[in-house]
Amino acid sequence: MITRKLGIALLAAGFAAAAGAQSGRDNLSTLKQMKVATTDLNIPVVPQEGRNADAIRANLKNIKMPPGFKIELYAVVPDARHMAVAPSTNMLFVGTRKTRVWAVTDRNGDGAADEVKAFAPSLNFKVPNGVCWTKDGFLIVVEHNRVLNFPAAEFFYEGPDVAVIEVVPQGKLIPEDEESFNHGARTCRVSDDGRLYITLGQPYNVQPKEKVALYEKIGIGGMIALDPFDGSKREVVAVGVRNSVGMDINPRDKTVWFTDNQTDGMGDDIPPGELNRITQKGGEHFGYPFIHGNNVQIAGTAAAPDLKDMKAPAKWTKPQVEFPAHQAQLGMTFYNGKMFPAKYQGGVFVAAHGSWNRSKPSGALIDFVAIKPDGTAGKHEVFAEGWLDANGVYKGRPVDVAVMKDGSLLISDDYVGAIYRVTYSN
Repeated sequence: MITRKLGIALLAAGFAAAAGAQSGRDNLSTLKQMKVATTDLNIPVVPQEGRNADAIRANLKNIKMPPGFKIELYAVVPDARHMAVAPSTNMLFVGTRKTRVWAVTDRNGDGAADEVKAFAPSLNFKVPNGVCWTKDGFLIVVEHNRVLNFPAAEFFYEGPDVAVIEVVPQGKLIPEDEESFNHGARTCRVSDDGRLYITLGQPYNVQPKEKVALYEKIGIGGMIALDPFDGSKREVVAVGVRNSVGMDINPRDKTVWFTDNQTDGMGDDIPPGELNRITQKGGEHFGYPFIHGNNVQIAGTAAAPDLKDMKAPAKWTKPQVEFPAHQAQLGMTFYNGKMFPAKYQGGVFVAAHGSWNRSKPSGALIDFVAIKPDGTAGKHEVFAEGWLDANGVYKGRPVDVAVMKDGSLLISDDYVGAIYRVTYSN
């Protein structure tokens, strides 16, 4: 099945590229034709030892977790953001908000990376934050305004040139007029039925009145779903979201969950961060920009005065969890491993990046959210903290969480440029 799909996808991509390839200057077109774009086959690796690695390990001594848990440096990965653990090998791919996707490999299986190097360096990535896998081993990379698909990436990442399928061309994920340096980091997941889900943050603190209808129509400030091979059958599955930079699918009931970052400039303690759950079809509305959290009014306040005459929809979905304000909850994952105690199995880990818009910094931690038998969220609690020191200085800023096949938990940190590994033994 994989071989057949791979062949069909690459053949289609090759034919499309052959019709419009640009005389050697467009590496994407060259790679789509299965041609050589780069003659230098050597890719520099990121040093994994030395003063920087030693300093990161020293900082980890300040991290507090429940008894039995241990945190260690897994890899030095510059600007590490969202992670996609490979399905068949001891490696993962790591997105950034810059121009790199990193391939991180633990070749000897000792629980620490042996090699970190750029993935597909002959391509020009632009904010390739979102990385995820199809169920049959194709790596999806979602950039600010493009979606690429890499067949068998975990087996063909050694050289600079890789097979690639252009799912959504540059400038077609969102209208080019809506591109912004703000809130442009995407995240993604592929469901069991093969749909690719992508979060699309809206670029304002609060979108202006004239943008509300447009954004709801095309899914900016929400989530879309489409085919991960040709971008077809695009649909809006969630609206009324400010800026989601984290999502996952509950393996038990297949519902899609996502985090949402709150409005800035409203005070230290409002509005709350959110963890949401999609249970309906057809563009489920989550309240924004009218309401944030369960009942914090946004429209008509000093943050959004031009929305004063606009009303929230008659029916909108409240969050499953309200987190403390301005902690910036980003990546999340359902814990499907067996290493951690039963309390954590089936629950959700959430990375809180840490506040910037607060007089006293808060966040830079990992939360845990229990899931009830009915599939809704239970209590949430701090699982790991200590990256924000007593002087209010960040010694790290967690971005994403991912479960390894052995049940350990990875945490990415774009401030330090590292990935940590959490293990448990009683």
